[in-house]
Amino acid sequence: MSMPGKLKKIGLLIASLGPGMFLVGYNIGTGSVTTAASTGAKYGMTFVWPLLLSCVFTYILILAFGRFTVVSGETALSSFRKHFGTPLAIFVLICVVFSEWVGFMGVMGVVTEVVKEWSRPLTPSGNGVSMVLLSIAFGGLIYYFFWRGTYKFFESILLIFVSLMGISFVLTMFMVIPDPIDVIKGLVPTIPQESNAALLIAGMVGTTMGGVLYLVRSILVQEKGWQIKDLKEEKRDAAVSSTLMFLLSAAIMACAAGTLYPRGLVVDNAIDMVSLLEPLAGRFAISIFVAGIVSAGLSSLFPHLLLAPWFLADITGQPRDMKRPLNRGIALFTVSLGLIIPVFGGRPVLIMIISQAFAAVVTPIIIILMIILLNKKSLMGEHVATARFNMILGIIFLFTVFMAATGLYGIKGLL
Repeated sequence: MSMPGKLKKIGLLIASLGPGMFLVGYNIGTGSVTTAASTGAKYGMTFVWPLLLSCVFTYILILAFGRFTVVSGETALSSFRKHFGTPLAIFVLICVVFSEWVGFMGVMGVVTEVVKEWSRPLTPSGNGVSMVLLSIAFGGLIYYFFWRGTYKFFESILLIFVSLMGISFVLTMFMVIPDPIDVIKGLVPTIPQESNAALLIAGMVGTTMGGVLYLVRSILVQEKGWQIKDLKEEKRDAAVSSTLMFLLSAAIMACAAGTLYPRGLVVDNAIDMVSLLEPLAGRFAISIFVAGIVSAGLSSLFPHLLLAPWFLADITGQPRDMKRPLNRGIALFTVSLGLIIPVFGGRPVLIMIISQAFAAVVTPIIIILMIILLNKKSLMGEHVATARFNMILGIIFLFTVFMAATGLYGIKGLL
């Protein structure tokens, strides 16, 4: 095959992975960065195994939700309203939208804090660029992208953000990479005998396995127009998406494990990672890492603008037209939330913890409702869930319940 032919084939492959790249961009945000960095700094690569486990479970779930939409033609949230009643669907909608709005505040706070910290040497006062100005700039940028308003355009923007994020984190990892033997050892399940070890595991799982991710997957598959003949492509897309989630989170963990862990330095949030890593890895390495954090933040913030209008359209049966005045108004309100922490102050990490608490409550509900739908012969026909698949989904459901209980207990202690 000629070089132009190969490039065309690669381009078609990347284009076919649009939904998967969208999920990676949404999922690997500042919450994932903070959790992975904090874990790597405190425990090295010991917690690679829960990360791997959560990504395997995520693969199975995004495959299940995508397959449901391919076969039934319905999205998850609209099906919840149709088959379980409007009150339950509205409860799920309120939980996920409130979680996303609170999460938007936290993500914007983390991104602006990190850039302000990184920019201190570049400003005459040494205080760094104003968080308010940064919030206006980042919010204006992603709202402009939203204003353009087509799904294909959204896919392209997310692909750019994910590519920049991936390149940044992987380059930083290779600059400060830990011993490969430590990575292999981290795949062996162990839990350190410390009070907050289980909370860290729950946090790592929670940032990877949030229920909103699976609702989004259902919408993305419908937007893509996949049909039963495309199930193989849907499966490949799910595999690539979950694999990238694991590799990027592992790379972030390795950055902290290779530099901070040997020195006993602790990371509580992303800004700590910047201030502690720079003296050890150098200005160039930390600049690349900051670029990764900003890309991760923007790739997470941008879908946040889409989710409330998308979910509202799903539950009301309206077209997902992002150019409608109502949807643009909802998106503008979401962007305005990003100013709250820069203007009024607050702890971004605490805000994100609250967001994850709401996500933890609703995730098991979303999963059990989908399990019921996958077993409806009238919806799935010959693609109804098998006994083996039901057993796997049941294990995942119990796992999310346990992680949700563990996370909420730990969050209660933190609050």
